[in-house]
Amino acid sequence: MKLPTNILVPIDFSETADRALDYAIMLAAKLAARIHLVHVISIPSYGIPDLGVAVTSTMMESLVRDGQAALDRITEQRKGEATFGDVLLRTGDPRNMILEAVNDVGADLIVIGTHGRSGVARVLLGSVAEAVVRTSPCPVVVVPTTATRR
Repeated sequence: MKLPTNILVPIDFSETADRALDYAIMLAAKLAARIHLVHVISIPSYGIPDLGVAVTSTMMESLVRDGQAALDRITEQRKGEATFGDVLLRTGDPRNMILEAVNDVGADLIVIGTHGRSGVARVLLGSVAEAVVRTSPCPVVVVPTTATRR
């Protein structure tokens, strides 16, 4: 087994995702690895199909534009700390899109944050990190909400 050289970090712009990126940057420095980022925009669904399509299209354009700008800011701010590869923005189910990104960038490690939800919140919102751990074709490092920042 070889050490990872391509690390994928899913980013949702939360403090937990920042912690996961911090951890990935530390790993990448030690392993001479490249970091790839992926941000997934979940596609909302509305009860009124005709109105929903118009609202969704307008909202999605804004979400994509804002998401890409935020990803660009992250890579610009952190470029001195790590070597960045692909910076991907996807729409769809985060669980599926993260796994697609693994294949697209040739990731051999995922570093993902978890929000640590439990009970009803976990049932309603699901756990992206848990689904990724269960279905990933490569190792996954899960950085918990309570991880300390460097």
